[in-house]
Amino acid sequence: MIQEEGSGWRLSRDPSRPVFSVLIGGEHWALELKESEACELASLFADLTDQHRSICAQLMAEESISIELERGSWWVCLEGDRSRWTLRGICSGDGDQARGFEVCWPDPAAQAIAEAMRTLWDNSND
Repeated sequence: MIQEEGSGWRLSRDPSRPVFSVLIGGEHWALELKESEACELASLFADLTDQHRSICAQLMAEESISIELERGSWWVCLEGDRSRWTLRGICSGDGDQARGFEVCWPDPAAQAIAEAMRTLWDNSND
C-alpha cells in the first residue's frame, strides 16, 4: 500500500482492493478511482507538468498560461504562471455504469499531487 499526503492533497494506492484501488483527495474531498482511471490521470498530469516545464523559460514574470489536455474519459488543465499553478480535471466516464466527477488542487497542493502521482505512475510501470 502506498499512502502519501500533504497540505491540501492525499494519494493512496492499495492494489489488493478489487475495483477502486486508488484514493485521491483535496482539502475537503476525496474519491476512489479505478487503477486505469488513476494511471490515465497520472499520465496526463505528467504530460501537463512536462509541457509547463518546457515553456516556463519563455514566460515573463507577469504572464500566466493555461494548458489543457484531453485523453480517454479525462479533461485536465494546468493554470498559472512560472512558479505557481493549479490543476483541474474532469472525468466523464464511459458506458452506462460510468461515474462523472471533477477534481481540483490549488497551489501549492497542485505541485505536490502532480509529483506524487508521477511517482505512482513511474512505480506502476516498473
